[in-house]
Formats: sequence, structure tokens, C-alpha cells
Amino acid sequence: MKKLNARNMLLIGITLFSMFFGAGNLIFPPFLGYQAGTSVVPAFIGFVITAVAFPVLGVAAAAKVGGIDKLCEKIHPMFGRIFTLVIYICIGPLLAIPRTAGTSYAMFGFITDKAGEGSFLGVPLSLLISLLFSALFFAAAGFLARNPEKLKDILGKRMTPVLLILIAAMFAASLFHPELVPSAPAERYAENAVMTGFVDGYQTMDTLAAMVFGIVIALNIRALGVEDNDAVSIITIKSGFIAGAVLALIYGILAFMGADSMGIADGAENGTAILTALCEVFFGNMGPVVIAAIFFLACFNVCVGLLASCAEYFSDTFSFLSFNKWLLVFTVWSFLISILGIDMIISFSAPILSLIYPVALVIILLNLLPLKFVQTKAFFRVAVTAAFIYSIYTLI
Repeated sequence: MKKLNARNMLLIGITLFSMFFGAGNLIFPPFLGYQAGTSVVPAFIGFVITAVAFPVLGVAAAAKVGGIDKLCEKIHPMFGRIFTLVIYICIGPLLAIPRTAGTSYAMFGFITDKAGEGSFLGVPLSLLISLLFSALFFAAAGFLARNPEKLKDILGKRMTPVLLILIAAMFAASLFHPELVPSAPAERYAENAVMTGFVDGYQTMDTLAAMVFGIVIALNIRALGVEDNDAVSIITIKSGFIAGAVLALIYGILAFMGADSMGIADGAENGTAILTALCEVFFGNMGPVVIAAIFFLACFNVCVGLLASCAEYFSDTFSFLSFNKWLLVFTVWSFLISILGIDMIISFSAPILSLIYPVALVIILLNLLPLKFVQTKAFFRVAVTAAFIYSIYTLI
């Protein structure tokens, strides 16, 4: 079995991180810290469980059994096909992919706001600019996603290092502002910060993404000359731990910066407003440019990775369309959904994620537990049914 050297192993891990780290990963940690205040540590612990630990376990579980469809085969073949399809649609053209363009666009307000109340042929200029931005965003992402086996070169080598440098600069700047102090926790974090952080981790969608990213990571591993299936699985699992470590570090930076931002971002309603306010303090007039670059790179990386993953799965499962045709379908559809705006996308994503996330967590754990009585169809079915009932209960 051919093994990867340390450099290539790190490259694959960073590539996986770049596919995880997008809009939600930037928005939710600072807002969690902002709301948790002095309770940021327990809140962050809960958040890390669903936003880091389970994504790593998801990568490991999918690599161990050979793909997301096999994670569910002990429950029922039809359930496996339907659940897999639901996950791909959620992390793909329905929620996650459109969210990347909407979040990116929102960060360029320092430019787009200059359009004011102007119009062209009766159409508001602000609407035309947002449509043009989304169209160009998805056109570029779709173009790069045409070669999923090359994402390690596009995302891992080029774009992600720049993103990490910008985040490191933001963190370094925060160290020179000792006046930043945490405030008292908001009501929802005052009583059970751990559980609140745990549920907030759903919004990153990384556990769902972890179950499907393996197909693209495997292509990149094979492109480096590794052909043995067992070796590909082992390397995929190792890359998951590398990606998880980087995610935890970045989440920690963002959450603790958010916890200290009450005096600067008073009245903020989301993580975007918090990071924007902090960067304006840290970098002055260059603040909006820095934060816009961070959001754009993060969201664009995830968009490329998700488009490639979805097109790869659908071209294998529904072969009446080729990879490139499925890629075109998802690119165009995601563009249309993105027109709804980031706030509307987040509003209808919350109940959907609350319904399927507990089921996904249980499926991952069941596939990793080495106990014989757990690895039975009966146990799988009972556990997943219980998780689904719990999901419905939380929505009522």
C-alpha cells in the first residue's frame, strides 16, 4: 500500500477543512460567543461536539464502511437511499450551497450600498448587483468544480492558506485590544450553555457534509497515486482529524472574539455584524475589505466542494445525466435559491436540520461502536426510530 508523505497528508487535511469551513462556520461561532458571554467555555464545548467531533466521526464512519449509503444499509435499503438523498439536497442546492453566495454578497455592503436607491429600466440597482454577484459567484465555482480530483491544488494549496492568514491576522489584532471583555450570558445560554451550544452546532451542517465529502477526498487521494481501498480509507480518516483540529482552533478564535465583543458590536443580530464591527475597530478603513475577503474565500471554497460532491454522487446514482450536466443543474438551481436571500434560507433551514441532525448523529455513532449487539438490524432500527421521534418532539 502506498502511503502519503506528511506534506501531502497535510494537504489533504487542509483541503477537507476548506470544504467544511464556509458561511455557517464563520457566522455561528462568534454569535455563540457573543450570546454566551461569560458562559462561552461550556457553550463552546457543546458547540465543538456537534461542529467538530461529529464531523470527524462522520468522516471516519463513512470511510470505514465505504460511503454514506452503506452507513444506513442495516436500517433498510429504501431508508438508506432516501436519507442519503435528503442529506445531499440539504447540504447541496437547497440550503448550504445557496447560503454561500448570499453570505459572501452581504459582506460587500461597503461597495454595493453605494448603489443607493438607483434603478435601471425600473429594476433597483441593488437587486441587479446582487443577481450579477451570485451569477458570477456560481459560474466561477461551477467552473472549478468540474475537476473534483484537483481540489487539493485549487483549495488546499492556494485559497485556504490565504484564508487562514487573514483569520490569523484578525486574531492577532484582537490581542492588542485589552479593552475587549465578555458580558453576562443571554437568556438562552444562562441555564444550559452546553446543550444550547450543542444544538447551535447543527447550523454548520458539517456532520451532514462529513458523510458525503469522502467521495471527493477519495478522488484527491487517488490522484496522488494511492489506489488501495484500505489505504484510501485510512488516509481519509486521518485527514478528518487534521481538518477537525484546524476547525476547533478557528472556532475557538471566533467564539472567544465574539464573547469579548459586546462593547463593540452592541445590538448585533448575527455573527456577520459582530465580525464586521471587530474588523472595523482592528483595521480601520481596511476592516470591511479584510472581512469581505475572509467570507468570500471561505464561502467560495465550500461552494466548490459541495458542487463537486453533489454532482459526483448524482452522476453515479442517477446516471441518466453526466457529471458535468448534474453540475450545471446544481449550479443553476443554487443560483435561483440564493435569490431568496440569506435570512430566508437560514429561517427555513433550522427546522429541517433539527429534524435530520439527531438521526445523522445516531447513525454515525452506531457504525463506529464495535459492540456486537449494536451491529444488528434490530438495534439500528430502534435507535434511529427513537432519534427521529426525538427530532419531531423538539420541533413541536
